[in-house]
Amino acid sequence: MCFRNLHNIFRKSIVAGRVAVRRLGVRRLWDRGLSAADMTKGLVLGVYSRDKENEVPPFTSAGENFNKLVDGKLRDVLNISGPPLKAGKTRTFYGLHQDFPSVVVVGLGKRAAGVDEQENWHEGKENIRAAIAAGCRQVQDLELSSVEVDSCGDAQAAAEGAILGLYEYDDLKKRKKMGVSAKLYGSGDQEAWQKGVLFASGQNLARQLMETPANEMTPTRFAEIIEKNLRSASSKTEVHIRPKCWIEEQEMGSFLSVAKGSDEPPVFLEIHYRGSPNASEAPLVFVGKGITFDSGGISIKASANMDLMRADMGGAATICSAIVSAAKLNLPINIIGLAPLCENMPSGKANKPGDVVRARNGKTIQVDNTDAEGRLILADALCYAHTFNPKLIINAATLTGAMDVALGSGATGVFTNSSWLWNKLFEASIETGDRVWRMPLFEHYTRQVVDCQLADINNVGKYRSAGACTAAAFLREFVTHPKWAHLDIAGVMTNKDEVPYLRKGMTGRPTRTLIEFLLRFSQDEA
Repeated sequence: MCFRNLHNIFRKSIVAGRVAVRRLGVRRLWDRGLSAADMTKGLVLGVYSRDKENEVPPFTSAGENFNKLVDGKLRDVLNISGPPLKAGKTRTFYGLHQDFPSVVVVGLGKRAAGVDEQENWHEGKENIRAAIAAGCRQVQDLELSSVEVDSCGDAQAAAEGAILGLYEYDDLKKRKKMGVSAKLYGSGDQEAWQKGVLFASGQNLARQLMETPANEMTPTRFAEIIEKNLRSASSKTEVHIRPKCWIEEQEMGSFLSVAKGSDEPPVFLEIHYRGSPNASEAPLVFVGKGITFDSGGISIKASANMDLMRADMGGAATICSAIVSAAKLNLPINIIGLAPLCENMPSGKANKPGDVVRARNGKTIQVDNTDAEGRLILADALCYAHTFNPKLIINAATLTGAMDVALGSGATGVFTNSSWLWNKLFEASIETGDRVWRMPLFEHYTRQVVDCQLADINNVGKYRSAGACTAAAFLREFVTHPKWAHLDIAGVMTNKDEVPYLRKGMTGRPTRTLIEFLLRFSQDEA
């Protein structure tokens, strides 16, 4: 008999064995008198890869306890179901226990995985997030309404994997995926689990804001949603939805020059969280680009994928969601969020290439490309940020396609004038797995934007190269604070399949890294 025939026979026997296991499980459930309506709960348990070649892959402690509870049957069916599970892969079994009609075993990779200095993240935590997300989605595909989740040694990472992995934007669909409620299995670290739920929910809020179509997510609607979420998060909050007349009073000519191309009125959203016991303590100020749709203006974009520009307010979405999460955590610090919100449209009133506009600090800007509008609205917001005498300023923006070319979806690009601030952001990103990478703020790039024919500064660099760097150099012209960081999140705006615990679509990155940064900052200040 040839090798191919032997292989086919073996493969068919494995498939038959799996089917038999499933049928046996379902039959056991019916024998116990359980109806289909009772079969609504799933369980996700972890198994590590084996340390040695002939070793049995070890379960997590929760997995081992469940295996004992079912008299070793989980190990038996896992052994006959195929080769050992690889990291992030799943296998589902039925009828092992009356409380859990379906049990999904997920591969966690190496048991001792820690911080990988080459990858700049905690490999073990990332493995947990990916595996738990895959397991929870399997439960969702089985149309079970609830799932209990193994902590896998890190309840926060497990909660993040579950909540992030189950999220999908379907607000405007009649047919929706089964809503699945996730909770921690057993009596593990409930505090860490709830922390993970909070972090993931913050990112999911940003994902929802970014994914919503632009005709629904107008500047006014964005501000209303953030106001509602912030007020429900804490009583220590204050929200100002500033209208066009206020923006004019502030002489934010750069912001207004972008907004005037649209019939949709601009909004300057200003949110305060006062968590410090000292009301007069200097705040941290977060600034986010809030272009709720970016057509490019007169320098109009290509039609292909222009629909993605509904998420060009990702900077505003992430910084506001991070502040909402900080309020829920009751952090003992003061934070202010600033979001200039408008559309960039090509009407008869829109900016024209070659126009000169005046920013809040008096600097004139030659607008040679109306599709470089994010930096125009951020210029005025950054000037305004300084009026609060902040401890630091961080802005986030889906600013340049060049950032996507440089780093893709691997990391957020960070341009900063403070090594201290860079280190704090970097350390936070290792913990969250939502990575950052430092980019240069050389005078070399500044010269390319201040060499301008008609005004003090040009909104694009002299050359095509290094677009992300010249954009950062432009923003720096409106910053005098010694602790400032610009996060260009254009490359991490969407997910195809790069982050396994996020579905295809808008990511809400790097919200969790910003929350972790705020949490660590508050602990350092205590």
